[in-house]
Amino acid sequence: MRADARRNRERLLEAAEKVFAERGTAAATEEVAKAAGVGVGTLFRHFPTKEALLEAVFRARMDAAADRMERLLEADDPGAAFREMFLGNVAESSRKSAYIEALAAAGVRVDVTTVATRPRIHATLEALLRRAQEAGAVRTDVGPDDVIALLVGAARAAEHADGAGGGPAARDRAAEMVLDGLMR
Repeated sequence: MRADARRNRERLLEAAEKVFAERGTAAATEEVAKAAGVGVGTLFRHFPTKEALLEAVFRARMDAAADRMERLLEADDPGAAFREMFLGNVAESSRKSAYIEALAAAGVRVDVTTVATRPRIHATLEALLRRAQEAGAVRTDVGPDDVIALLVGAARAAEHADGAGGGPAARDRAAEMVLDGLMR
């Protein structure tokens, strides 16, 4: 792909994420093109349908989440890295769940979209967990599947707390309580 085409694609993805976050997935593709500073034709050359654009934005978000988790593997404090991974995923999950619902309503198969990123995220989660356990920061009787189940549960609890009017502080408190059960 030519450098200018690659830049246009990146600008379109950034603009789409911003426009969809502000206006929802019902926002027009024309708005995305305008926000990216390109024409609608350029948008459709990169993404033949709105669903393809939505899927690409979601895939980029998943890749960014995997990148953030992998960077945590380099942290000096494995316990703090695990904590950051857990709380960061809970916070992102509350934003992501509304987007996933909108994708599904638009006909995007989220399970298919995430199939390439899931093994990477799972392997990184396993490594973060192992490092934190070896450092004595996380209970040794906890496995990766336990962490995933607790992440999902904490995300649901956080969404409920946030939706009940508690806002981000209530979301964070719910996530911290679940996390405290994992830590030593």
